[in-house]
Amino acid sequence: PRRVWSDLVRRALAEDLGPGDITTQAIARPRDKVRARISVQASGIVAGLPAVREVFRRLDPRIKLRVLKKDGDRVRKGEAVLRLSGPAAPLLSGERVALNFLGLCSGIATRTASFVAAARGTRARILDTRKTPPGLRLLVKYAVRAGGGDNHRAGLYDAVLIKDNHIALAGGSLGEAVRRVRRRWGRRFPVMVEAENLRQVRAALIERADIILLDNLSGARLRQALRLARGQARCEVSGGLDIRATRRAARLGADRISVGAITHSASWLPLHLEVE
Repeated sequence: PRRVWSDLVRRALAEDLGPGDITTQAIARPRDKVRARISVQASGIVAGLPAVREVFRRLDPRIKLRVLKKDGDRVRKGEAVLRLSGPAAPLLSGERVALNFLGLCSGIATRTASFVAAARGTRARILDTRKTPPGLRLLVKYAVRAGGGDNHRAGLYDAVLIKDNHIALAGGSLGEAVRRVRRRWGRRFPVMVEAENLRQVRAALIERADIILLDNLSGARLRQALRLARGQARCEVSGGLDIRATRRAARLGADRISVGAITHSASWLPLHLEVE
């Protein structure tokens, strides 16, 4: 949404500019105008263009943008993503903030796309997690979608996820934890249960959990857990998965695969703004 971009950009510009860009203020003359291009320095997936538009709109609405790629497009090294023209001072002052948004989002989209490709040909969907930079969750989840992935719950308020510490609070009983949730919320929220072994998978099935999160199960145990739950609950696989493990889980029949690395460990896509 526009208001999300607006708030993030406002804070980012305030952080970078402070009371003013002292270098550009000293060198640029009031009537100086420039043309520039933003290009990628490595192949990947573009994401974050709404933030770039908002950066330059806030700095000076006279800056014109000609967008050459859209979010979700694949780009090759050296390709231009967009061209800009307008007053020199605000255009140069917005360079770093614009590239930061674009580099971060494009890096996440690119990383996501590699995991989506690993699951291609199966029913598995690649999801993000809540392992996101504080304050930037909506931004990075947007980037995940641009890379072809899906979003997990947005926060603690839109889906139930019963984890080991919740089970401990319920006297060590997974079943009791689910029953407490049902008593409090009924069917208002889907209930997901984290299962670390086959005993917990069976308990989750008895309680008719909507989704069973198979955490750090691998090999024969993962295969058996997926077989147990088939037709009774959707299964999500998680736990430090790399590309190879993601491909294996997808081929075993996982419905969902959540990967924290696509948001917390993605390298930025390098980009460059160059005055022409």
